[in-house]
Amino acid sequence: MAGVTDRPFRQLCKRLGAGYAVSEMVASNAQLWKSEKTQRRANHEGEVAPIAVQIAGADPSMLAEAARYNVDRGAQIIDINMGCPAKKVCNVYAGSALLQNEELVTRILEAVVGAVGCGPNAVPVTLKIRTGWDRAHKNALNIAHIAEASGISMLTVHGRTRADLYHGEAEYDTIAAVKAAVRIPVVANGDVDSPAKARHVLSVTGADAIMIGRAAQGRPWLFREIAHYLETGETGPAPRVDEIQQIMNEHLLDHYAFYGEFTGVRTARKHIAWYTRGLPGANLFRHHMNTLDSSQEQLAAVNEFFEQQKMYSEHLCYEQESPRELLAA
Repeated sequence: MAGVTDRPFRQLCKRLGAGYAVSEMVASNAQLWKSEKTQRRANHEGEVAPIAVQIAGADPSMLAEAARYNVDRGAQIIDINMGCPAKKVCNVYAGSALLQNEELVTRILEAVVGAVGCGPNAVPVTLKIRTGWDRAHKNALNIAHIAEASGISMLTVHGRTRADLYHGEAEYDTIAAVKAAVRIPVVANGDVDSPAKARHVLSVTGADAIMIGRAAQGRPWLFREIAHYLETGETGPAPRVDEIQQIMNEHLLDHYAFYGEFTGVRTARKHIAWYTRGLPGANLFRHHMNTLDSSQEQLAAVNEFFEQQKMYSEHLCYEQESPRELLAA
């Protein structure tokens, strides 16, 4: 997820139970590789393996070169994005827009696998897709067969079409059909937001694993909760406020160090909003926090807020926020 799954957040998720975390999209256009944004996205210093880098674009040769570029810089897995529904990505015929052209999909997959997925130093190439462009053009099964024939090592399916964006319920039946149709590992994605939902999705799709995106925003301990539930069948205790406070402190300090003071403070705001969403007084706190311009002030405000939460309970106590409050965040 662009702007979310940076190195500090990936490291945190892995520490809290995620077995795998994929980088933000790295553009295939070589002219952008020296930009500050791309250099930061390609920074894997100290990152826990496996290091998976997602590339995006529409030109087979450029994507192949992007794969080689990232492998040379430490990528151990290359993931091709054909699932992003964002307008600015689809407008340049990348992301899920590629699902409209199966012949181009074939050329891209063969080019990238041929560039880095063969030979003695081969790295796995994976693919993420949606179920199709829209409800009238769902071709996940066709793409899955192309992926398997092209040498893709693992396929992740988000259970919506591009036109659906993130609306409605995920199509787990389509993911199940894909899993039944190919022999490569299939990962189910979409609406997995609790341990019970994780077990349900694994059961109804037959998928080899699940991938979580939005539900982990502000709740990275979800991975630990799911792992515990799948292993024991029991729901673990809710996180303690003091533990979440410590997690946030470590995340924010790593975030500031990674981005620098000016950018770090501003990009941290969304993470702080996600961490505090649904907690008593969160709406007022977020408005105040967004006026702070230094990491020292921001960190102090976060710790003051969580000290106040301890007055309610030793565990996080969520309250329902109104849609207007959520939009204000």
